Amino acid sequence: MATKLVMVGAKGRMGQAILALARQDKGFEVVGEADQGDDMAKVLAKAQVVIDFSHRSATESVLKQVCALKVAYVCGTTGHTEAEAGMIAAAARQVPLILSPNFSLGVNLLFYLTEQAAKALPEGFDPEVIEIHHRLKKDAPSGTAKRLVEILAEARRTKAEVVARHGRSGEPGERSEDEIGVHAVRGGDVVGDHTVLLAGDGERIELIHRASSRDVFARGALRAAHWLVGKPAKAYRMVDVLGLS
Repeated sequence: MATKLVMVGAKGRMGQAILALARQDKGFEVVGEADQGDDMAKVLAKAQVVIDFSHRSATESVLKQVCALKVAYVCGTTGHTEAEAGMIAAAARQVPLILSPNFSLGVNLLFYLTEQAAKALPEGFDPEVIEIHHRLKKDAPSGTAKRLVEILAEARRTKAEVVARHGRSGEPGERSEDEIGVHAVRGGDVVGDHTVLLAGDGERIELIHRASSRDVFARGALRAAHWLVGKPAKAYRMVDVLGLS
């Protein structure tokens, strides 16, 4: 039987990409579409899983209905406040959910490989994160870049907000041992490129993911949605979906 899906953020570029693929997939039945300001209780009523790529300001109303209906929740919305992140954590005690800044299967493998590399390499390898996106992207750095910095910081037993260095100009002085450089590039129609650079003395490692189509994110979100339905209430990660946890 097809999984009943509701798309929140249906008019956005990601929403449109997910809906187009879901309608071609016999494993899904699209039973509703919603956008910010719609009656979420009415639209979500038939859902088994909700995929949300709307705006963080809609998170509270979506979570309220998701928890009331006890349906799975896949969230690709980023930029949540601390209070909103707390709401999502609380919802995970009632429903199965996945929150990710990027649903590309390749990017989530990049997350995993970055963690493994950062833990394996000795001190002396300087980490830098470079991301490139299209000229219309409004936020910087990307949510994916922020997550990569978090992973690198966690491997070093420190906090991203303490060690992140956003760009350099003028005379910033020598690079400190603990900093993690973060660089955002904007231009053209680039869907999304992310590079993790680990530079040592006499050698460097580069882990690179390049997306040429938004369909990679849509396919990942749909895979997560299919996997999540029927799972116990918990906050899952894409590494769980990939079987890497």
